Amino acid sequence: MTASPAAFDYQLDAQIGFRLRCAHQRASGIFQDHMAPFALTPTQFSALVRLWRHPDLAQNQLGRMTAMDPATLQGVLSRLKERQLIAPRIDQNDRRRRLWRLSDKGRALIERALAAGPKVSAETLKPLSQAESETLIGLLERLG
Repeated sequence: MTASPAAFDYQLDAQIGFRLRCAHQRASGIFQDHMAPFALTPTQFSALVRLWRHPDLAQNQLGRMTAMDPATLQGVLSRLKERQLIAPRIDQNDRRRRLWRLSDKGRALIERALAAGPKVSAETLKPLSQAESETLIGLLERLG
């Protein structure tokens, strides 16, 4: 089987998926450098931030607010609960539903970790001008 002429013009470096993956790897490394003292993954950090801002979220609400699928979120919640950073409680309006909130330990941790958040973003966006950074964030919001 021979490749089509268009296949020979394919440039990996010009593909959005490849570029996003490269940018994600860079951003993840920067995140890990800054968040190492807190032992938080990006998904755990996202969940804790959302719970810090919005106490008593149902799991499906939290999943939507963090852009996590149910299976991923279930693992994140399990690990955060195991570390005693979050605690469930029964929803008084629907006793079948659990609501999640930060524990005192979780609140203390995320309040310290939040200080690193802007540093992660600033370092990640450092190669760009302020206008380019704002444009990139806006474009990524539209894509995601």
